[in-house]
Amino acid sequence: MTTAAIRSRLLSYLADADDTKIKAVYTLLEKEIEEKNAFTLTDEQLEILDREHELHMSGKSKSYSWTEAEQIIKGEKGF
Repeated sequence: MTTAAIRSRLLSYLADADDTKIKAVYTLLEKEIEEKNAFTLTDEQLEILDREHELHMSGKSKSYSWTEAEQIIKGEKGF
């Protein structure tokens, strides 16, 4: 059986499984689920963010609103 077929069968089964079984499956996979959802930055990334934040707070860098950023990304506005 392919992985795709197994995934499909599991999803179908879990959709109707009783609460006890759902909790058991979750307990079995909980650590992996939590690790997958964890988001961490490296020390180097944190240093870059700190520097950029300092520039922003001191007014030494140009900042954009979310709307302006979207317009720049879509090519509707130059920067």
